[in-house]
Amino acid sequence: MVPHLTTAQTGPLQEIEAYLLKNQPGIEQWFRAHWLETPAPFYCSVDLRNAGYKLAPVDTNLFPAGFNNLNPALRPLCVQAVQTAVERTCPKAAGVVVVPENHTRNTFYFEHLAALMEILTLAGLRVRIGSLLPDLTEPRPVDLPSGQRLLLEPLTRVGNKVRVGDFEPCMVLLNNDLSGGCPPVLEGLVNQPIVPPLTLGWHQRLKSRHFTHYRAVAQEFAAQLGIDPWLIDPVFRKCGKIDFMHRTGEDCLAGYVDEVLAEIRRKYREHNIDCEPFVMVKADAGTYGMAVMTVKNADEVRELNRKQRTKMAHAKEGHAVTDVLVQEGVYTFESWGDANAVAEPVVYMVDHFVVGGFYRVHTTRGRDQNLNAPGMQFEPLAFAEPGVYPDVTQAPDAKPNRFYAYGAIARLALLAAAREWKEAAAPKPVGT
Repeated sequence: MVPHLTTAQTGPLQEIEAYLLKNQPGIEQWFRAHWLETPAPFYCSVDLRNAGYKLAPVDTNLFPAGFNNLNPALRPLCVQAVQTAVERTCPKAAGVVVVPENHTRNTFYFEHLAALMEILTLAGLRVRIGSLLPDLTEPRPVDLPSGQRLLLEPLTRVGNKVRVGDFEPCMVLLNNDLSGGCPPVLEGLVNQPIVPPLTLGWHQRLKSRHFTHYRAVAQEFAAQLGIDPWLIDPVFRKCGKIDFMHRTGEDCLAGYVDEVLAEIRRKYREHNIDCEPFVMVKADAGTYGMAVMTVKNADEVRELNRKQRTKMAHAKEGHAVTDVLVQEGVYTFESWGDANAVAEPVVYMVDHFVVGGFYRVHTTRGRDQNLNAPGMQFEPLAFAEPGVYPDVTQAPDAKPNRFYAYGAIARLALLAAAREWKEAAAPKPVGT
């Protein structure tokens, strides 16, 4: 089963797909040149929205937690990509410690960890899980519904290195987004690379910074193809120093909402799009779909009730939201199954390779709402083939070509994340 477009607004998208298909050799050459200049992150996932007239990323996650949702048939591709990533990160690596989230009751997350461990093991690594749980003092087995068993072990510090028991890894793979801050046990390690770097955890990373990099990437790519960059790039603004509970900064936020909505309307008129514009207001730092709301009128942010303000006031780990991203809302016109549940593609990459993906599906959310919410489900069947091999003998919107389009746009977000990574690793000027 493959999600299908339920709108007549397919002309512009098919045009983008046709451009991608026609220019595939040049696109791959363009990517190769940029990966030489800016190596890709170890792994990454990108949430895309397909509006029929626009295909754009709306979120980029450097700590992906859904490897269990990928089609098992693509596991060999994941393994090969991991081998490439390891060779570039730590060529002599023999063992790796995975640092997970502290989701002690989330069996879905543990199934993801099991899948990730299997991929790393098949790539030729010895793998242990080094947990940051403060109450974990001895190994703790976790039995999974799939029949697998994980062993959580305390991550300890010995000198300037970390270990699990007597196992000293060559590298540390973070699968914890550090929303709660950077744990001291991971600071200042010597000869143990940490990927992604600590500075890209959500205690420091900002979505606005990522999408600033993405804007530059999209403009370069659009110039290469001769298309309007707006077709692949969501408009956004950053609003800082807002306090939802004390109702300060509301006028500033409302002003940015008006500004983004006005820009969307101009682009809709330019491209003859008959849709109601909307924006997503979301925390500038954080994940798991928290502190996100759909807004169609600036007055809505001034008229939030207490329940709505409470929902927007805090992100993961209970951190107060002070900075928000006002991002162009991109409709999803894809649906799944007989119930026509709203769906959006999520593309997974390891190093610079597309290794699969899935559809996030929600039966109770609308096409203009955030689907990363309780009640979502995942369908891997759509990515039965890697999204990197287009078929020039088929129509631009044929399955392998649509998935190639997904992979191409997702890799643009990956390149933006790579530039974030490079920026984070650059030496800071004295006095900053």
